[in-house]
Amino acid sequence: MSAEIICVGTELLLGDILNGNAQYLAQQLAQLGIPHYYQTVVGDNPERIKQVIEIAISRANILIFTGGLGPTPDDLTCETIADFFGAPLVEDAATIEDISQKFAQRGRVMTPSNRKQALIPQGADILPNPSGTAPGIIWQPRPDITILTFPGVPSEMHRMWEETAVPFLKSQGWGQEIIYSRSLRFWGIGESALAEKVSDYFNLPNPTVAPYAGKGEVRLRVSAKATSPAAAEALIAPVEQQIKEIAGLDFYGVDNDTLASVVGQLLRTSGETLAVAESCTGGTLGQMLTEISGSSDYFWGGVISYDNSVKAGLLGVKPEDLAEFGAVSDTVAEQMAIGVKTRLATTWGLSITGIAGPSGGSETKPVGLVYIGLAGPNDEVKSFKYQFGTMRDRSFIRHLSACTALDLLRRRLLTR
Repeated sequence: MSAEIICVGTELLLGDILNGNAQYLAQQLAQLGIPHYYQTVVGDNPERIKQVIEIAISRANILIFTGGLGPTPDDLTCETIADFFGAPLVEDAATIEDISQKFAQRGRVMTPSNRKQALIPQGADILPNPSGTAPGIIWQPRPDITILTFPGVPSEMHRMWEETAVPFLKSQGWGQEIIYSRSLRFWGIGESALAEKVSDYFNLPNPTVAPYAGKGEVRLRVSAKATSPAAAEALIAPVEQQIKEIAGLDFYGVDNDTLASVVGQLLRTSGETLAVAESCTGGTLGQMLTEISGSSDYFWGGVISYDNSVKAGLLGVKPEDLAEFGAVSDTVAEQMAIGVKTRLATTWGLSITGIAGPSGGSETKPVGLVYIGLAGPNDEVKSFKYQFGTMRDRSFIRHLSACTALDLLRRRLLTR
């Protein structure tokens, strides 16, 4: 027994609208312990919708449709489903009354085209829409097939799912188990390298482990099927611990943790403070840190030293070093870190200087070259050189630079 999500709408195929409905439904199905192995997007075309239905009923028992329930000619979902299963459409009087009242409450008169929304396959039940005029249906055209339809408007679909669809599915015996997932997050290691280290875990039946990459980071999703979140967590916990031990310092957090939140917690625990000096990242690092509520406990501020005059005037970088080595150099990165730490009187100073592109690179200093400086207690200071590659775009190089700087500080705080 499994479900398939079918999203109807040419606008989805054209990329005009992000398909958040599929993501929402996938998450909801997991909470009910309903496996689903396929998602389909199809345009507003009756024949192609029928082809999708033909394929879906061969591999799934629950078909969940979103979109195509409105009053316009291209809203074809309900009538196409009815036609596929050979059922006539009938007008639901209660739905007509509901739509009329909603129009009246808005000071408008229901148009004839809106009557189309009250046409449902004979034998189907209405899936009420408390917020909008387009109801859905719950229908079992065959003993082994259940169909649920929802409008494409996310707010309407969410409410209909929670108030009607979930109780219905639970009444059919679903929801006795859940699929609970935990996301383990890693920085400083590639997806293939991590996969090799933990490959033995990819064949586990329950919990399952699967890798996926993000913006410069790698994640492992550990998922367990159980009767409750607590039971699932008990299955996940030993596997999670073993993976953490294998990954070592490359592991940095779980679920909604970020490098900024993890570094912040380490600083708060130790009672230490941080200041940053940014050149090529233009405030990206400071923004990441200040996105964390309460970060003023440990983050005292920063300097965006984009021009060399700011590096020299505010941070104390030696003009002769700027002239000899250039702004993108290890010695300048170190002086920036020391300068911001000293001037803001913090425990730690982080600096970033580099070439984010797409212009400004040279043969000796190509786009993607970044130096990160880290200054800490007892006058310790060190610089780190990275080449993030000329194929990266500007925003991604800035992101990688800021995250890598946070990761350097995280590792230093954990290993001193």
